[in-house]
Amino acid sequence: MTISNSACQGPAASDEEVGGPFALSSRRLRLDISYDGTDFSGWAIQPGRRTVCGVLTDALSTILRTPVKLTVAGRTDAGVHASGQVAHLDVEPAAYADQADKLLRRLAGLLPADVRVRSVREVPAEFDARFSGLSRTYVYRVSDAQWGLDPLRRTDALHWPRRLDVSLMQNASTGLLGLHNFAAYCRRRDGATTIRTLQRFDWTRSGDVLEATVQADAFCHSMVRSLVGAVLAVGEGSMRADWPVGLLELERRSDRVKVAAARGLTLVRIDYPPDDELAARNEITRNVRR
Repeated sequence: MTISNSACQGPAASDEEVGGPFALSSRRLRLDISYDGTDFSGWAIQPGRRTVCGVLTDALSTILRTPVKLTVAGRTDAGVHASGQVAHLDVEPAAYADQADKLLRRLAGLLPADVRVRSVREVPAEFDARFSGLSRTYVYRVSDAQWGLDPLRRTDALHWPRRLDVSLMQNASTGLLGLHNFAAYCRRRDGATTIRTLQRFDWTRSGDVLEATVQADAFCHSMVRSLVGAVLAVGEGSMRADWPVGLLELERRSDRVKVAAARGLTLVRIDYPPDDELAARNEITRNVRR
């Protein structure tokens, strides 16, 4: 089955697209998705490349026997993982009724081992995986073990060759919290805002493995990995703890910020409001994106 690029919707990291209308005769389904991004060229369909959306769209279209279009909470880059990705699709009632009780089982049998749909459920027409989201949360893992990276972490963590000071990294991260223009940390896209509210940026250490938890209302392109890269420079001692916050004064991306490798990053959660607040949230988000 050939799937066009329009089969996958959702924000590029710069959030420039707008989702389509809901057909009154349709049922809206929410998918909760996990995947190992190692062998995927990101979420969005690209000609000649293996992508998460492409694999999911082919499987769903085969099972439901009709073309489907997925709208995702956030399009991840090549190599980035997810344990809490969310997408929605609209299906005709008859197509869904035949598969409702066995859709999860059939998806498990048809999908490759590196992607899984963990749940499927009907949601209100106002639910939008992208525009209804209140926040996105990522975890970034890095090991500074002298002997190298644990083989069991080789696909979901970065090895750092120098010892990292977590207290310095936490000080640097805390200074970045709040509403700012993160242009220095984003790959610019025409017409897209780089103003974001960073709600959480915490570091913890367990042995040789450090984890950063990064949460915001939304992220622009490469923002999470750029924030992590800047703070890693502080942790190894090559930059002062106030250097990352100083970059917020810049109006364009800084070449001094190194983007941390994709394999250490995992999308772990999307938060949504109660059903009766979905429509209001969608309108707020669309106005901000414009």
